[in-house]
Order: sequence, then C-alpha cells, then structure tokens
Amino acid sequence: MENKTIIGIDISCKTLDLCIRVNGTTNYTVIKNDVKSIHKYFKQYNVSELVVAMENTGRYNWNLFQIMEQLNIRAYVISPLHLKKSIGLVRGKNDKIDALRICSFIEKNMQDIPQWKPSAKEITKLKILITERNSRIKIKRKLVTQQQDYKLMKGFEIDKKLIDLNKKLIKSIEGQIKEIEIQIEDTINMNTELSKQAELIKSVPGVGKVLSWLLISKTDGFTTINCPRKLACYSGVVPFENQSGTSIYRKPRVSIFADKNMKSTLHLAAMSAIQNNEELKKYYKRKVEEGKNKMLVINAVRNKIIHRVFAVIKRQKPYEINLVLS
Repeated sequence: MENKTIIGIDISCKTLDLCIRVNGTTNYTVIKNDVKSIHKYFKQYNVSELVVAMENTGRYNWNLFQIMEQLNIRAYVISPLHLKKSIGLVRGKNDKIDALRICSFIEKNMQDIPQWKPSAKEITKLKILITERNSRIKIKRKLVTQQQDYKLMKGFEIDKKLIDLNKKLIKSIEGQIKEIEIQIEDTINMNTELSKQAELIKSVPGVGKVLSWLLISKTDGFTTINCPRKLACYSGVVPFENQSGTSIYRKPRVSIFADKNMKSTLHLAAMSAIQNNEELKKYYKRKVEEGKNKMLVINAVRNKIIHRVFAVIKRQKPYEINLVLS
C-alpha cells in the first residue's frame, strides 16, 4: 500500500514487539506495554497514513486499545486462529517473527477484515467483569476437584485439615463471584439502553442473566454482531456441509471453531427451555419421535433462542408465545 505505514504488533504482558513496514522497507522495534510508552511512540506518526494490526490477547490489549481510541488510529484486531490458519506450513517462531507475520497478514487481507472500533465504556467494563467471573469459576472447579483427591490422604491424617482449608477457599471464591455479579448487574442497570436490552433478552424462554450478559458483551450491545446467523455461527450452533465431488460426503456438522463459553451457556439455556417451556418441550418431543437425533434437536433449540433474542431486540418488545412451531 503506497504512502501507508503498516505496523504489526506482537503483544506480551510487559512488552510490544513492532514490525514497521513503509514502502516495502521493514524495521523492528520493542516498546513497553504501558500507556505512556505506547502514546509516546505513536505520536510520531501521521495518523491518516497509519495502519496498526494486532492479535486478540485479552487483557494485554487494553493499553493499546486506549491509545488507538485516543489518537483515532486505524486498527485491526486479528483472531489468533485466523492468523495461524492463514500462514501455511511454518517452522519456528518468536516475538519478532510473529510481529512480521501480523504485519504481512494485514497488508494482504485488510479488505476482508473488519476495522476495530472502540467499545462503549460500559461494554468494556462488562467484558472485564465477565472475564474475571469466568476466571474465578475455573478456580472454584479446580478446588472442588481437589476436595475429592484429599480423601485419598487419610493415611497421612491431614485430609480433614486440607478439606477445611479447601472449603474456606471455595467460600471465599463464591463470595467474590457474587460480588462481581452484583457489579455486572449494576453496570448494565446504569445504562438505560443496556438495561432494556437485558430485560428483553430475558423474556425469551430459557435465557437467564448469565446468557444475557454474554449476549450483550459479545455483540457490543448488538452493534458489532447485528444478525442472528452471524451470532449462531460465532457460537458454533450452525451445521456446515462436508462434501467434495461425488466420493466424499458427510452429514452437516457444527464447526469446532466457536466461542466455547457462549456455546456451553446456550446449551444450558436450551436444556432449561426444553424442560420448563411447554412450547419448546412439545417441539423437542415431536422431533425426537420423528427420529431426529437428540443433540441435533437441542442444537436447533439453541438456534431458535438466538433468533428469538434478535427478534425481541429488533421489535423492542418482550417475547410473546407462539403456539405454532415448525
């Protein structure tokens, strides 16, 4: 790209490795991953001629995002999996090479990658809180698993003490999870639009507060993902064909490339809807009696939940029961 400075950034906790390409000339540098250093570095460029690309690394991106928004820099956030699948057969890697690969990728694929847009403050806060909640839930699961292991230590006469310590830790983690959940609810309720969206979403059978939080955060308040089919694909509930010529044919299957947290939460929502909503309960029984695979029907229910959520958001009216179900 003529007259454009393209910068690929490999992000780590403490440093940023930068690959800078201008008119075919490539240079490298390393800066600290803090707001002051990032701001100082990017101030030297003409923003209108600058393109920045990076992988999505979670919380390590936050300092960069802050400066990208402040300086109004054209930025792209690439899925690590997308990048990995695009570079073909490679051997070896380090931070410098990764920065070069990001730089080369965005130079070739800029037209096909959506430009990064900063999220609203409430959405960003919501994403951070959900991440922290998920982290503590994982810790709690590990602690619960350890409790079973301590029973094997009876012969050393330390099992009871370890179990007591473990229970105290679990209780502490549970308290933190509840506190974070209160903060999540407060964050949503402080914004009129997000609060209304949450109430509309929860009117859909099977949808609870956790799924409503995820839907709002993953779609940036239904702005970045504004189509039910896109969200269904992102959540891994859309079956894709597997066919090549006349010799290879497999039944359509859902892709493994999906947001696992969203998919598992949608699964729980679908199971709840099948058990507690008369309409979906009849639909599930009818499809199973017709010979459909149970998991296939559950996946269809997941899809219906997504489409119903988008329908209530579009109409701005709570879900109304429809007795006719195809």
